Parts: sequence; C-alpha cells; structure tokens
Amino acid sequence: MLIKKLILITLGALLLINVGFMYTVANPTIAFHLLVVIALALILYGIFYNKISRKIHIIVTSACAIPLAFVLFLFIYGNVSNVTYTEDVVIVLGAGVRGETVSRPLASRLDTAIEYWNRNPDAYIVVTGGLGNLATITEAEAMSRYLIRRGIPENRIILEESSTSTYENLAFAREILLNEHFPNGFSAALVTNDFHIYRAVRTARSAGIEVNRIGAYTDWYAWPVNYMREMLAVLNFKLR
Repeated sequence: MLIKKLILITLGALLLINVGFMYTVANPTIAFHLLVVIALALILYGIFYNKISRKIHIIVTSACAIPLAFVLFLFIYGNVSNVTYTEDVVIVLGAGVRGETVSRPLASRLDTAIEYWNRNPDAYIVVTGGLGNLATITEAEAMSRYLIRRGIPENRIILEESSTSTYENLAFAREILLNEHFPNGFSAALVTNDFHIYRAVRTARSAGIEVNRIGAYTDWYAWPVNYMREMLAVLNFKLR
C-alpha cells in the first residue's frame, strides 16, 4: 500500500513540475489546466489511498485505461511511417515561430523533411503557415530559410504563406500545387510531429489530399501536454 501511495504522489508531483516547465516554453492551452487537475487528483488519490474502497479503485483504474490506450494508439500511429520515398512532394505543417526562429517542434519537422529529401531529392518540399502572433515573418518563410541553411536548394521549396490552421495549411498547399506545379495531380508525404500525425492525415483527406505519413520526433518532456491536447483535438475533430 505504501509503495502505491508513494508512486501516485510522485507521479502527481512530477506532472505538476512538467506542466510548470511547459508553461515557460509553450503557449498555455486547456490541456495545461487539465493536467494540473490530474496531477492534483493523483496526489490526493495517493494521500487518501487507504481510505478509498476497492470498488472505487477498480472504477478509477478502468477509467484511466481508456485515455492511456488512446495515447498509445496515437504514439504508435505517429511513429509508423508509410512513405515510399517516391512521392512528388513532402508537405511540412507549420508550427510556432518566435521572431524569425522556428520552435523545437517545428525544427524537428523540418529535420525529418530534410532526411526524407536526402532519399528523394526529386521531391518538392512544401512549407506551410502564415504570420503567427510572436513571429516577424511567416512560418513558411522561417521554414524555408531553415531548409536553405541546411542545404536544400531554394528551387525545391514551395511556400504557402496564408494559412492559419492545419486545414488551411493543407487546402492552400493543394491549391498551389494543382495550379502551379501538378495540374494532373500529385502524390504527397506529410510531415508533422508524431503525436499530431493521426489527426493531420484525416485533415488532409478532408482537404482533398491523400497522403502518406512520416512523424517527426517530439521531446519526451513535451509528451504529457502534447498528447493531452491532441486527445482533446481528435475528439473535437470526430465530433465535428
């Protein structure tokens, strides 16, 4: 019993510390607040563990199994790539930019696109994203500069600079590709962070693009916030 109490209290405390750290490096969302509630609930659950009935323990364990299974599914789906390295384009979804500097999650996406392009240099890299709140240039422009500094020829980069959402990233990219480069259609690989892949692939379909997927690495300390946020986003996507 004592070990279980300590595990629960420790998990809650670590989760609180993690959320506190993420507040300093990312924009707070509802996922942050939910994780704080979960962390406090874990700590209280641990403190009063001995006073809780066996029936409640079973209910709590069962309730926790569902979101954990959901997270596991998102993780596996996002880390199993099905690209063929013969696609015409690789589309990189935009993410945070501060000033002119890409964020760590966005850099991870771009590094994955570079790895892809090194195996398929005939492909175009489509960078997407308009002007964010903390940026002085568009996400697409910041992404393009990052790629060029790392050896990607400028003539292999296509910019989509008007979008403000994942759906617009993909819909506007599709319009540019069909109108300016591939009037007869194109095949595409989609790059975003692994936790985001499932929803991004389905968003691409709703925007009229069939894509293969390749997930970019996510820092381990960002898992709780990102997977919590993504679960909420997937549920919202399904409801809509």
